[in-house]
Amino acid sequence: MGETNTVEASERDFGRYLSARVLSVLGAVVSAVALPVLVYQVTGSAGWTAAVTAAEALPYLVFGLPAGALADRLDRRAMMVAMDFAVAAVLLSVPLAWLAGGLTAPHVVVVAFATQTAFVFFDAANFGALPALVGKERVTAAYSKLFGRTTVVELVVPGLTGLLIAVVAPAALLAVNALTAVGSALLLRAITSSMATPRPVRGAGQIAVDVREGLRFLWHEPVIRVLTLVGATHSVASGAWTASLVPFADRVLGVAPEGDARLAALFSCWGLGAIIASRLLPRVTARWGNARVALTALPLSLLGGVLVLVSGHWLLTCAAAVHWGVTGAVVVINGITYRQQVCPEGLQSRVNTTARMVAWGLGQPLGAAVAGGVSVATGDPRAGLGVCLAVLLLGVAAAWVSPVLRRARTW
Repeated sequence: MGETNTVEASERDFGRYLSARVLSVLGAVVSAVALPVLVYQVTGSAGWTAAVTAAEALPYLVFGLPAGALADRLDRRAMMVAMDFAVAAVLLSVPLAWLAGGLTAPHVVVVAFATQTAFVFFDAANFGALPALVGKERVTAAYSKLFGRTTVVELVVPGLTGLLIAVVAPAALLAVNALTAVGSALLLRAITSSMATPRPVRGAGQIAVDVREGLRFLWHEPVIRVLTLVGATHSVASGAWTASLVPFADRVLGVAPEGDARLAALFSCWGLGAIIASRLLPRVTARWGNARVALTALPLSLLGGVLVLVSGHWLLTCAAAVHWGVTGAVVVINGITYRQQVCPEGLQSRVNTTARMVAWGLGQPLGAAVAGGVSVATGDPRAGLGVCLAVLLLGVAAAWVSPVLRRARTW
């Protein structure tokens, strides 16, 4: 009877965790659509739009290492709750400044950086929280369930947000993210199961030791190392597309940044691709193995980016972006689930955060910055995207040249 109650409590806590993550992703997706549209409306500049994307990704590069080390020592639940409340407070400054008539592009960029800084610490705790909550033997099923639900949000919410922007100011929509952050915090506070074994933090020296331990594990585990480095080139391309989407839609496809429902369709493509990937991945990896799937998905992801680049009609761009979303999600999920399966519990936050810092925190802002700079210099959003796809080409070539993934076909 006691074991039954324990299982029920665990399932109830996992349900709360799922609901909290869905709420958090919902708010984040609203912001991901509203912030670049908002700054583009304020400035009409592809450079400022790219700056928002870079500011959202840069905190992982700056704070990823200490965040991971702290999350392996502190109470992960308390850390996530605190970060949710911080996000709510920072985001509310945008609609308040907009109502006062004082909203500026630098303000939006600073808010993007601050909210993503909080997300880095939240994400570091979250990486270790899920395996601790469900157990390593259930982590693949649990993450698939989480990914499936959040990708439904990523599919539906961008389109709805794009439609709402036609009638509601994007600054006002950011209040939605503030509310979802508060809701996520309250759900996480209600979880009773342990998501960590807190250990004392004995100064900056101890954090430095923990950081080095995580780096050593990442570097000496060859599959994680290769996937992380190649993942960085993948993020360069995806960062370029995120930064270029609004000006690309406006200048190449003739889709206006406000009042045009086709923008909603363009924002939904990656989410649709991710849902398809979440359904396909368990089947294809069971049949061919994760390494072979990774080697196949990388060049197919490059192909998706090239098809987006050369498409000249919004419907063709949507189709190409869905393809890119499917293959890109396969690359990402493969890397995350493998890391969580092989990492010891005490290293979960450090290793996963460090890998994400390199793969996403370095690649995403670099891609956004390059895309924005080249687009401003040439006056063509396609030029910046093309340069970053060339970086992805180098990553695909490196994955195929390296013997690590070819030798590891069974993982």
